Amino acid sequence: MDAADRGEFVVRRARESEADGLAGIDTVAVEGDEERRASIRRWCRQGLAVVTEGASGPLGYCVVEYTFFGHGFVTMLMVAPSARGRGVGHRLLSAVAASCTTLKLFTSTNVSNQPMQRLLQRAGWSPVGLLHGLDEGDPELFYLCGRQTGTTHP
Repeated sequence: MDAADRGEFVVRRARESEADGLAGIDTVAVEGDEERRASIRRWCRQGLAVVTEGASGPLGYCVVEYTFFGHGFVTMLMVAPSARGRGVGHRLLSAVAASCTTLKLFTSTNVSNQPMQRLLQRAGWSPVGLLHGLDEGDPELFYLCGRQTGTTHP
């Protein structure tokens, strides 16, 4: 994915050297979660992270992996708290949908994560399933991207 100017944001593949900057906008990593920091470093090193940046630096990032039954899966979508409500998450979802290399692209979120559910619905994703047992008392909702525009491979 090359850099794409999307209005006031640029969406592009994150570089390995940007892992610390992405950790700085990740609310879990900021709280000291070393496992999340390690995941961010790995995602950047493997070329799996897409970043949205503005004039002030990174505003959000998204990770797509291809280990979900052979389909793309948005493993992580994080928008800096100060950038929420500005279209950053929607732009990231659009970018990864356009660059997804499989026919289907999925993601999931907890039932309690209403902001993510609203974002997915606005972005044209459809709920496709519910899984109990991952987080006690907070089932996981699965979604399928409804406007897949990327290259497709059966």
